[in-house]
Amino acid sequence: MTPDAPVQWHDEIDSTNEEARRLSRAGMYGPLWIAGRLQSAGRGRLGREWVSPTGNLYCTALFHEPGGVVAATRFPFAAGLAILDACRAVLPGVQPLLKWPNDVRVDGAKLCGILVEAGAANNGKSVWVAAGMGLNVTEAPDRAGQTATSLHALGASPVVSPDLMLDTLRPAFAKRIAEAREDFPSMLRTWEAHAEGLGGQIVVGKGENAIRGRFVGLEADGGLRLELPDGATSIIRAGDVELIKEIGSDAARD
Repeated sequence: MTPDAPVQWHDEIDSTNEEARRLSRAGMYGPLWIAGRLQSAGRGRLGREWVSPTGNLYCTALFHEPGGVVAATRFPFAAGLAILDACRAVLPGVQPLLKWPNDVRVDGAKLCGILVEAGAANNGKSVWVAAGMGLNVTEAPDRAGQTATSLHALGASPVVSPDLMLDTLRPAFAKRIAEAREDFPSMLRTWEAHAEGLGGQIVVGKGENAIRGRFVGLEADGGLRLELPDGATSIIRAGDVELIKEIGSDAARD
C-alpha cells in the first residue's frame, strides 16, 4: 500500500469491504482506498451489523499482498496502530487503546472497528487484502452491548471531518503496513504498549466455552497469550475478548 494510493468516494454504498470484494473478483486489487459517506449494509466481525450514519469515516484499503496469508494476518495490528496515529495527529491529547484483536477504544468506549479480509489472487499465488475501518468522527452510534465515542465527543475541532481523517490515515496506514512487512516483532511491541487490558483479567468467548485468565502478552504471530488460573498458558488466535473490572470481591464484565 502506498501513501498516494487513489481514493474512490461513494455518497452511499452497501459496504466498503463488499466493494473491495467485488473489485477483487474482477481481478482488480488496487492499491485503492474505497470510502463511503453512508453505508447501508455495514458489517463488523462475525457478520455483525455495523451502524453507519453520515458524519463518520467508513473506508477500506484494497491492495495486493505477495507475502500471502501469513503477511495478511499482521495487518489488523497495522490498521489499529494507523488509526491510533491518525487520531493523535488531529487530537494530541487523546489516549486510545487497542483492544485485541481489532478495536480502538477510549476509556472503554469504541472509537473504531477494524475488519481485515483476504482472498486468493493470481491463481492462488498471492492474496488480495481488504482492510476495512469504521472510525467515529462526529457520531457515536449505539451498538448492542457496548458504549461508543467519537472524535468530536473527545474534543476534536469541528473542522475534523471524514475527509480530513482519511487524508491523515492514508500515509499512517502505508507506514504501518510497511512496518508489518519489514519488522513485525517491533510492531507487536508497539501494539502491546497500547494494549487495553494487558496484565489484567479477561474473558475470551461466550457462555460455557468462555475462558478466563490474565492477558500477559502477544505471541510472535499476534496471538493473545492467556495465563489460566492453574498457571497454564493458552494461546488465543480468534475470539471475542471482554475485560474484567474487579469491584471489591466481585467481577463485572465491561
